[in-house]
Amino acid sequence: MSEASTVRTVTYDLLRDLGLTTVFGNPGSTEEPFLQEFPDDFTYILALQEASVIAMADAFAQVTRRPALVNVHSSAGLGNALGNLVAAYHGHTPLIVTSGQQHRELVIGEPYLSNREATTFPRPWVKWSYEPARAEDVPEAFMKAYAMALQPPAGPVYLSVPLDDWQRPLTGPARIRTVSDHVAPDPKRLREFADRLSASRRPALIFGPEVDRSGGWDGAVALAEKLRAAVYGAPLGDRVSFPEDHPLFGGPLGMSMKTISDRLTGHDLVAVIGAEVFRYYPYVAGPILPEGTELIQITSDPDIAAGARVGDSVLGDPAAAIELLLETVAQGSARTAPQPMARTETLPEVPNSPLTPPEVYATLSRLRPADAVIVNESTSTMAQQLEWLPTVRTGSFFATASGGIGWGTPAAVGVALGDRHRGVTRSVVGLIGDGSFQYSVQAIWTAAQHNLPITYVVMRNEEYSILKSFAQLERTPGVPGLDLPGLDIAAVARGFGCRAVDVKTTEDLEREFRSALTAGVPTVIVVPTQPQKAML
Repeated sequence: MSEASTVRTVTYDLLRDLGLTTVFGNPGSTEEPFLQEFPDDFTYILALQEASVIAMADAFAQVTRRPALVNVHSSAGLGNALGNLVAAYHGHTPLIVTSGQQHRELVIGEPYLSNREATTFPRPWVKWSYEPARAEDVPEAFMKAYAMALQPPAGPVYLSVPLDDWQRPLTGPARIRTVSDHVAPDPKRLREFADRLSASRRPALIFGPEVDRSGGWDGAVALAEKLRAAVYGAPLGDRVSFPEDHPLFGGPLGMSMKTISDRLTGHDLVAVIGAEVFRYYPYVAGPILPEGTELIQITSDPDIAAGARVGDSVLGDPAAAIELLLETVAQGSARTAPQPMARTETLPEVPNSPLTPPEVYATLSRLRPADAVIVNESTSTMAQQLEWLPTVRTGSFFATASGGIGWGTPAAVGVALGDRHRGVTRSVVGLIGDGSFQYSVQAIWTAAQHNLPITYVVMRNEEYSILKSFAQLERTPGVPGLDLPGLDIAAVARGFGCRAVDVKTTEDLEREFRSALTAGVPTVIVVPTQPQKAML
């Protein structure tokens, strides 16, 4: 006997047709009516806390280049998820986040586990937030959520569904639509930008995360080479969009008004493609641009374009814009070649104990597989990672887009699951600070359950080192709560089912990292390190 046609069966058929057959979640009582009799052709990825759920889905969607479906528990689960939802919003990740609402007959009385003002709760960190007025509208709401999440600028959306809606009779199928996920830039305005680049004496290119997300890596390299222009890494990038070992790569742009302005001195035109103008972190006074420097910007996000405090913008898909620029800019072979990024790569003659971050990264640089992907959440050692472990391939570097820690550990799980989903085998290396690791440590249980090929290298400096660097910059001595003594990270990792080891020397690290790369299961390598003063 076939199952009666209900809101639930019609919705699952729609999700199947849209390719949304992987659900990331942590279930609750208000979600069980949706999850009951879970279909055999769907996959449920269980994470033990909702912040981990969101970050896993975020990275999975980035790797597969498709929207991902999330299911969390009412207002309680959504509240746990919000920190990493901020990262998905800033990272333009298409997520469809759902949660259950209490029974419609009870909602008026605000019962236990109801989601009061459900559509308001996740704002402003979703593009669209909705609770269907009728049960019959649920499938169409999912269709709209899919379209909203995917269309540029992509981003998370939210649906709240009362638990009794799923069993309501409904005749299918749901209406399925297709939508565009790219917007072409204005060709006339882009030609003006091309003319300005061609006429520039010393242009600089800043390729931001949108370039790699849109598939523009190769085009970015070709454009830089044709213009013979210096390339700088966008501030605090959550993706890398240009090979960091390329001779035209001049290094990171900086994080403050002063450092960015100083770095751009001497360039008469700056083209920011796929990034904000600019993503600042510390406040260090200075001009936005040096005197005599002009700026043009290409982005798919109207908010980012409107938020730029200087320069001229054009809206459009960065990869498409780069291809159009390639066709129209003049060859820049007469320009003097810019200086590549200086790499001192200096190590002590005698190994330190504890090791320094450069010693750790130097060891990993000799062993990292060519196709490995890095997920970085060691916030005080970003400069050292860039020096020793440059990103040289598209889609091989991920970091949080929001600045909040607790994203990297579960994101590594999402990357590995995304690779498995698309039939790709590569090593995933999570470079995680000991403080960051604690925020979403339960994510490694999911990694263990799925036997994912992740190697976490956790640098144990026993403090929030980045905050101590900020305390010096901001002249705020005596801040409490910055030390992290007494953490047995390896024991915790073993408790979650992972292989885990403590290492003290570069020889130990080399041996255990080699072993981890071929283990086929998640491994946590804990390395005591000296604190690293961050380059702010």
